[in-house]
Amino acid sequence: MRLSDFDFHMPEDRIALRPARPRDAARLLHIPASGPFGDQGVRDLPHLLQAGDVLVLNDTKVLRAALSAIRPARNADGGDVAVSVNLHKRVDDARWRVFAKPGKRLREGDRLEFGQLVATIEAKSEGGDFLIQFNESGAMLDAAIRSIGSLPLPPYIASKRDVDAADEDDYQTTFAAKDKTESVAAPTAGLHFTDGLMNQLRAARVEFARVTLHVGAGTFLPVKSENIAEHQMHAEWCEISDSSADLINRAKSEGRRIIPVGTTALRTIESLAVGEQVRAGTMDTDIFITPGYCFRVTDALLTNFHLPKSTLFMLVSALAGLDRMQAAYAHAIATGYRFFSYGDACLIEAGK
Repeated sequence: MRLSDFDFHMPEDRIALRPARPRDAARLLHIPASGPFGDQGVRDLPHLLQAGDVLVLNDTKVLRAALSAIRPARNADGGDVAVSVNLHKRVDDARWRVFAKPGKRLREGDRLEFGQLVATIEAKSEGGDFLIQFNESGAMLDAAIRSIGSLPLPPYIASKRDVDAADEDDYQTTFAAKDKTESVAAPTAGLHFTDGLMNQLRAARVEFARVTLHVGAGTFLPVKSENIAEHQMHAEWCEISDSSADLINRAKSEGRRIIPVGTTALRTIESLAVGEQVRAGTMDTDIFITPGYCFRVTDALLTNFHLPKSTLFMLVSALAGLDRMQAAYAHAIATGYRFFSYGDACLIEAGK
């Protein structure tokens, strides 16, 4: 398939710059496997889901991954350079892979100064990112990043307004684990959940399985090749615990539905799938799901509305069918749904 197959017209006024308040007041488009679409709300989930369904939640937490640095002047090269750095994948206790602008002004061996925190550029990859090593490591580095960094809002929001105090809560899920602060973007489908909604879902006999995928470049980098088979996903670290694997596998064996909340949760369970079951464990996944993919564990998906020509729109098209998703998105645009990270949601049932 071609990249242009996944394009659609996205009016700028449909891009949400703030989330619904409260979180579960967002709209929800129900996209069944066949038949008409249903205009619902996130609060309708207890009635849309079935007793015994398992919602799979990604419990990663967003890191303050947007940093500002100075690259000191080299000899006779024109002075200091202001550099915007975005962390995207931890390598070890002291090293991160990062994106940096202006990348053309940087080279191996350069020093980046973030106030008292300092890093050295060790390598630049063919993909355009950099490997940097900080002068701090472990908990000291994590504390420094929390102190100097800011939340990495997506560019379609950050270009319209500054990050502010409201984003500190808005851009984290209520179930994010404090000890899993490594994502550089939120698993945004989870932003719709409140404690009250989760209690209502439990009362409706819906169960929850937690997994982890630390969101990195693999989730959000654009596809640049018209031939989508040429796109290479960046690897992201993911994990399924023994207890979550047991819950998913028991439900699957009993014929109950497995419904990831967000594409990152879906990619985690499909990456660690063995037949129609999942295995507990960790891995770096670069799974790229496009139409023609055979889903092994996923029965439906709760997700937000995604960008044109993105890997995420390709994924939902694989689940429901490209024509079906193009029609659903056209309906959503025509009827005023809000798009992207702070936007509305859709519940997509797998095509038959």
